[in-house]
Amino acid sequence: MTKWLDGWTIVFDLDGTLVDTAPDLLGALNHVLEQDGLEPVDLSLIATMIGHGARAMIEKGLRFRGVDPEEPVLDAHFRRFLVYYAAHIAEGSRPFDKAEAILGELASAGALLAVCTNKKQDLTDQLLDALDLTPRFAAVLGADSVPNRKPDGDHIVRTVIAAGGDPARAVMVGDSRTDERAARNAGLPFIFVPFGYEIESVDEIGADAVITHYSELPSALSRLIG
Repeated sequence: MTKWLDGWTIVFDLDGTLVDTAPDLLGALNHVLEQDGLEPVDLSLIATMIGHGARAMIEKGLRFRGVDPEEPVLDAHFRRFLVYYAAHIAEGSRPFDKAEAILGELASAGALLAVCTNKKQDLTDQLLDALDLTPRFAAVLGADSVPNRKPDGDHIVRTVIAAGGDPARAVMVGDSRTDERAARNAGLPFIFVPFGYEIESVDEIGADAVITHYSELPSALSRLIG
């Protein structure tokens, strides 16, 4: 295989982009609700909250069950969520179809690969380790490893530099408007994956390219970088 991606860095979001983490996030949320004697919620209720932080997801779940949480209560629920989630982080979470194979193909073509996520760094590392994905990436930067997380473009720029890449020769792949805004703020092209958790339509996201399966990623990158 020719090194047609030599000198390029491909940056990936994590939840909803590389890995379908919804089953385990939902499990942790419902654990918190059930500990309060509340009924569990369906994935459809909170799917669009994934990527906006666990606190937002917990608050929405509580409000749906008629609870208006004050900050101290929400803080306690958040701590309980994190403990349970860390203990069950990869029970149902799996990479999206063919994602692993395509990562290998891109690396063989010379690309540096990196993860830029708004997930906490320790949970990110734990998840990637559990799925045997860590060796694929030259850099992994979670939300609490940078001064300002996505949609601040600096999060992506720092990720590219940590991977040993050049921000002028990098592409962002993500599933949300947050990813798209971060890519624009960093000056990167953006590839949108609509199989993630974003509620917005493809037209509303305004990506440079859209892929509906990971098998389409190499050709999308080829078109973008010429």
